[in-house]
Amino acid sequence: MLGLGKKDTTLFLIVAVLTMLAPFILNPFPEGSELAQFNAGYPDLMQRFVIFGIFAIGFNILFGLTGYLSFGHAAFLGVGSYAAIWSMKLFTLNIVPSIIFAVIVAGLFAVVVGYISLRRTGIYFSILTLAFAQMSYALAYSVLTPITGGETGLQIKATDTPLLSNLAEGEIGRANLFGLEMRTSLEVGAGSWLWTFNTGYYVAAVVMLLAFYIAIRIFRSPFGMMLRAVKSNQQRVNYTGLNSKPYTLAAFVISGMYAGLAGGLMVAMDTQVGPERMFWTASGEVVLMTILGGAGTLIGPVLGAGLIKYMENIISKINSSILHDWFAFLPDGLEDAVVFMIYPFIGKGWHLTLGIVFMLVVIFLPGGLVEGGQRIARIFGKKKKTTGSGDDPEHHPQPAPHVGE
Repeated sequence: MLGLGKKDTTLFLIVAVLTMLAPFILNPFPEGSELAQFNAGYPDLMQRFVIFGIFAIGFNILFGLTGYLSFGHAAFLGVGSYAAIWSMKLFTLNIVPSIIFAVIVAGLFAVVVGYISLRRTGIYFSILTLAFAQMSYALAYSVLTPITGGETGLQIKATDTPLLSNLAEGEIGRANLFGLEMRTSLEVGAGSWLWTFNTGYYVAAVVMLLAFYIAIRIFRSPFGMMLRAVKSNQQRVNYTGLNSKPYTLAAFVISGMYAGLAGGLMVAMDTQVGPERMFWTASGEVVLMTILGGAGTLIGPVLGAGLIKYMENIISKINSSILHDWFAFLPDGLEDAVVFMIYPFIGKGWHLTLGIVFMLVVIFLPGGLVEGGQRIARIFGKKKKTTGSGDDPEHHPQPAPHVGE
């Protein structure tokens, strides 16, 4: 199907189904219940899941295939975002041209950064990319204020009159897809459950599926095989007479374009941009996403992005009053003790929980969440095999016949 092998087709279809049914899957608990706190099926968070999934997929093409660890990928996310917002402010509020513009500008910036940074390998490459990202952040924060808006950033204003958009005087334009606004939503209820189907989410989800499909094709292509060879032993590749530099630069640029795509989508969903998107912590976040999910795997970065964004938006909202409501059935002294022990790991302390999860994954699941899923699948596979062969005479070895029988 679509040039994919059987396993890749199955994986792609599973991801597509889960993505399309996300409003149901992410809202498993009825509204008003205590467990509704863990529902994640609201538009803003679902958009973040798929957009940062794209960001992580692109980063994985560089880090997972070539082994080059970039600490400055947020620079391309920010450059793509600024390109998209200027496209909307000057030309059109249609998100298609702005996203294309974001990808192109981020790709051109990645050519420059990659050409310089890839002259070195290992930690020196990582430090160079970090330096570029921090310089970009400094430029956006203060030096290029007329272009970037400085600390306050940029957003669509009533004074903006895009060339190809017919806005009334004083009207604030909104991002749209050929007239369909990104914030348009349809709410469907059944009993105590409520599901929201948002236009922006499904636009971003379709783009994510397309990005995921392209990543699969890259992974399975001769180009992807060459990148794996570079990761395995770049020196041996060079000894064969092949020049690995064009391949690593191409991987870097493709990865930067994925980041630009994510940045453009972020603007399409929420038409404002700030320099904080280029800060080094944003680059570190995508590294965590990829490693948590499973570097070098296809679905791993998406899982890692979903886990981190879930913790950032759900676990961080749990406060002491919610904990007291959960453990109100306990005696007062014991209730306070339990809340006292749990509180440091939730709310503002969610980073502590993330750090513990990251350490556990690195120590016990070096292959990330994907490796954990594979282990679980093998366990159930063994149980089924054992159960199926228990009383079946066909599974018992038969004695060999004597000669002459």
